[in-house]
Amino acid sequence: MKPAIIVAAIAVVAAAGARAQTVSADEGHRLVERDCAQCHAVERTGESPNPAAPHFRDLHFTYPINQLAQALTEGTIAGHPPMPPYHLTPTEIADIIRYLTSIQTEQQSRAAPVPAGDGL
Repeated sequence: MKPAIIVAAIAVVAAAGARAQTVSADEGHRLVERDCAQCHAVERTGESPNPAAPHFRDLHFTYPINQLAQALTEGTIAGHPPMPPYHLTPTEIADIIRYLTSIQTEQQSRAAPVPAGDGL
C-alpha cells in the first residue's frame, strides 16, 4: 500500500474519532426529542405533554445540571416509575448535559455551566 493512502486512511479514522468525542448541544437536542419529548417539554418554551413531567428548561431549579451525568449514567434522573429504562453512551450524556445547559431559563439557581472539555 502506498504511504499516501495509508496517511489518508489514518486521517479519516482520526477525524471520525474526533467527531465521536465532540460534545454537541444539537445532538443532545436530537436525543431528548427522540427519548423524552413524549412526556417532557424539551424546548425553551411550551408545556410538557404529561403535566406531571417537569420542563427541561427549568431542571436547574431542582438539579444542578452539570451533576446530572451520574444520574443519566445510572439510567434515571428522578426515579419515577413511568420513566422507561434507557442506556446512554458517555458522549450522548455529555451531549444531553450540553443541551440542557443551553436551554435553562435565565433565573439560574445552583447549576453551573458545563465547561468545554469536561471529560464527559
